[in-house]
Amino acid sequence: MSIEALITGKVHKAPTERTGKSGRAFVTTTVRAAAGEGEALFVNVVAFSESACRALLALKEGDAVALAGSLTPKVWTDRDGLARPSLDLVAAQVMTLYGIKRKREASMPTDEASPAPPPRQGPGRGTQHGEQHQPGDDFGGDFGPQDWPEDAQ
Repeated sequence: MSIEALITGKVHKAPTERTGKSGRAFVTTTVRAAAGEGEALFVNVVAFSESACRALLALKEGDAVALAGSLTPKVWTDRDGLARPSLDLVAAQVMTLYGIKRKREASMPTDEASPAPPPRQGPGRGTQHGEQHQPGDDFGGDFGPQDWPEDAQ
């Protein structure tokens, strides 16, 4: 039995790249996920896709991570003979804070030739040395009452 799941937690064991008998590379790690009331579950993670492997290998112990994939619940017995839950996850997608930061930076314009947007204008904005804007000040817009809808005039 497997369940499609989204797990969040912190990397507990540094990700390790391995090679299977077929020669296919994969990555394994363990993630500590909060389970409520101060308890934690350890999730054994394996990734096969190139993007998931690359994302996991960029992480180190203690890094926050979110994983989506196929989850299989299991049970193991601790030293005291108590049954404990265990989870195995085949990660299809990996999201990290590093990945989010990299995506944000990639979406930012890097062309030095493109000018920065002008500062916002309005009361208390874009003024210098306490200067106040007055009604009728031109804020760079070429619109006025003639551009308003008829029912707003």
